[in-house]
Amino acid sequence: MEFDLQQTDALLSTTRSVRKRLDLQRPVEREVILECLQLATQAPTGSNRQGWRWLVVTDPDQRKGLAECYRRGGEAYLRGALESAEAGSQDMRVLESANYLLDHLHEVPVHVIPCMSTELNRESIAYEAGFWGSIFPAVWSFQLALRSRGLGSVLTTLHLVCADEAAKLLEIPAGFTQAALLPVAYTQGTDFQAAKRPPVSELTYWDRWGS
Repeated sequence: MEFDLQQTDALLSTTRSVRKRLDLQRPVEREVILECLQLATQAPTGSNRQGWRWLVVTDPDQRKGLAECYRRGGEAYLRGALESAEAGSQDMRVLESANYLLDHLHEVPVHVIPCMSTELNRESIAYEAGFWGSIFPAVWSFQLALRSRGLGSVLTTLHLVCADEAAKLLEIPAGFTQAALLPVAYTQGTDFQAAKRPPVSELTYWDRWGS
């Protein structure tokens, strides 16, 4: 199989964190979400345990409850950071976008909560790395699949400050760990661009650090 490298590279380099350009009015079909999740479950996991579970939230009251958890988890931080950001800076643009989501999260038509069918043990850095490494590749695959179909998302974690309350709201059983919350919607336009990044030569070493 030969891949179209130009198209593949465009998908990888233009899948952005989307907040302001999420279409809050257009419904998202269940079939599209399932297609993207099917692709996500092709991602590798530690020991091939395939411990992902996906909670897709479309009920308006449930989304409102999650948005309230998100607000309590991040409002003080996001509002304060925006007030102190330099006018016109990239930081300000990102924080304006984040504060927009804070105000409109409940309106986003689909919330996806990726979970792991195990509890997180923070006593071992190796275990913790393996834990997150077994869910986030699937999350990223899900986001790429969304982008290829005209939808956008952003990986958020602020609701995890109130993870227990969210678990109660969504009836997530004990023994499962929430990893994130992804607001999902069709995007207003698809003309996303690659972000400005430092040259990889400045970030990469060979054989020894600094070499």
